[in-house]
Amino acid sequence: MKDKLRVGVIGAGRWAGMAHIPGWKRSPLVDLAVICDIDRDKAEARAKEFNVPGVETDYQKVLSSGDIDVVDIVTSGDNHEPLTFAALEAGKHVLVEKPVCHDYKDVWRAHALATSKKLKTKVGLTFRYAPAMQYMYDLIQDGFVGQPYIFNGWEQNSQWIDPAGPSRFARQDTGNAPIKVGSLEGYGAPTIDISLWVVRSRLTSVVGMLKNFVPKRKNPDGNWVRTNVDDGDIYIGEYANGAICSMQSSYVTVGNYPGIEARVYGSKGALICRLVEEFGECQVLRSATPEAVEFVPVEVPASYFPVGYAKGESWRSLFYANLVHNFAKEITDGGEANQGNFAQSARVQEIINAVERSHRERRWVDLPLDPGVGD
Repeated sequence: MKDKLRVGVIGAGRWAGMAHIPGWKRSPLVDLAVICDIDRDKAEARAKEFNVPGVETDYQKVLSSGDIDVVDIVTSGDNHEPLTFAALEAGKHVLVEKPVCHDYKDVWRAHALATSKKLKTKVGLTFRYAPAMQYMYDLIQDGFVGQPYIFNGWEQNSQWIDPAGPSRFARQDTGNAPIKVGSLEGYGAPTIDISLWVVRSRLTSVVGMLKNFVPKRKNPDGNWVRTNVDDGDIYIGEYANGAICSMQSSYVTVGNYPGIEARVYGSKGALICRLVEEFGECQVLRSATPEAVEFVPVEVPASYFPVGYAKGESWRSLFYANLVHNFAKEITDGGEANQGNFAQSARVQEIINAVERSHRERRWVDLPLDPGVGD
């Protein structure tokens, strides 16, 4: 393995500039070689902003380059799936924003392809990489909560509470068609990931509801259109190890970014991790035990923070710096470790698909949806 990984980022939009590119620039294991976007001006502006030497408008040139080890797909729109498969076929390790694919079976196909080519994968399940969340996981692994009983998860923010405000969902005029998934897939996914990770078990059944609270939105042309997309949802579920959970996500609920809260209650203790930018902080971890039931702050050790951390740093750069450096380390170490990979994303997407089915059929849905798919 070479000393540094050569990385190409496909997509030069807002999230690339706020999280992905700064994260890659921060890792000592990486050389960020090229930024690719169909809008050359946008790609060139990002390259100049972050001192990246290469600019492309054709992603095929990035994939065909023998000098690129890792491809980061952070495009808007519905092209994650074809870009992911193309990058894997080209022999690149792949980081991709969620969703990888809308059908969990296709995510498993992508995982199988990566495994067959001995490639590492990672999905932008950002919030498991928060220092406080990483430390909470280790505390659970060390037995702090004992046997997990209950997980409560929330992802609440008011990003699109204003019907007249800018929103990518305003383009989805679906008329009388069944409700499409928006919040659950785009905002619930990272919290679903956390729930599986910290409870350390698979869900066996779910029942849930999707809700469209804001039925009309103003599109970029200034016209009001029907927006039949879930902007709030909730489900409850049962785990194979006997634990239970509740999960809620929405982008029309009053609150600040990122709006994540994860609570784990067990036989020996409880932990609450809150990832919300409030009062100059973007993460808070609290613990309680049967002997001391008041929740008290837990200090997160310095080892859980990325290189260059400064107090008051935005969650966007803080959490993503951990994500990309973790991925780079997994690749350069050459071992089996690969957290938050396509297999994990497939499990998350399967739960999303199960909740969709539960809503449409108004019933409990058992998991796995297809016992012959996945691991």
